[in-house]
Amino acid sequence: MQQRTQTHPSVRINTAYISHGGGPLPLLEMQSVGEARTPAYHIEMIEALKALSTDLPKPDAVIVISAHWEDTEVCVTTHPEPSLIYDYYGFPKEAYSLEYPAKGEVALATLLLKRLAEQGIAAREDRARGFDHGMFIPLSIMYPSADVPCIQLSITSDLNSEKHVLLGEAIRKAIELGIEPVNSDGKDEVNILVLGSGSSFHNMQGFFDSSDDAMRKATRFNNWLQTTMQTSAYSENERKARLVEWYSAPDARYAHPREEHLLPLHVCYGVNNRAADKALSLTLLTKPASMFIWCD
Repeated sequence: MQQRTQTHPSVRINTAYISHGGGPLPLLEMQSVGEARTPAYHIEMIEALKALSTDLPKPDAVIVISAHWEDTEVCVTTHPEPSLIYDYYGFPKEAYSLEYPAKGEVALATLLLKRLAEQGIAAREDRARGFDHGMFIPLSIMYPSADVPCIQLSITSDLNSEKHVLLGEAIRKAIELGIEPVNSDGKDEVNILVLGSGSSFHNMQGFFDSSDDAMRKATRFNNWLQTTMQTSAYSENERKARLVEWYSAPDARYAHPREEHLLPLHVCYGVNNRAADKALSLTLLTKPASMFIWCD
């Protein structure tokens, strides 16, 4: 367990890299019943997210790094009541009327922007942007009452893996300097959840390839990722190097033809700089997928 900088109130940062599934399908599957029941591709993911929400202390705020928001620099939502962005297409009409009225956390967002800039990270606010499905799909499962304020951070469009590890390190430093503006209701301790929302396997054609070769490739990469994030045999320099050079892993480019869904993991690792406390391997949309949790 890492030593935390003492603040008033004290800060606890829990971190989770999750696979958030195929667009709105997890919620549509949860809502479907009877003869119209949707094929259940997300049962294990849904149960894992429900369990995660009970295993971790309920957060006072969530910082979401979503694979579905890229910009030339780190952007942070600062709208107090963000709308939802239905950033998917080709789904039934009910997918475009989903609701998740979580509030923003403007004070925390403003503080993060200030402290990221102090650490030399180019960051700007986005007052207009809403929550994309990388946020509202998993959080609808984890905290269905939408009673936890949230902000979103973008990844950067250069897709530089080392840069995203450094972003995670900067997020921890920014929070540990003190987060007095967050509404902690007089608590002695404030719980922040950093949620990296992506998918550890994200080959859209591969999801629908039922061949043995496709499963072997997906499994090899998943096994590599599980070993990288769990084993105590690596020093942190070695673990970081493996993550930074993830594309050298077995079948890496099969699992991620483009790496935007993996990079939230790099941010989560940077927040902690150590092996994950818990690793899950599950089946998601026919292929193995991983989730990793760090408990502060």
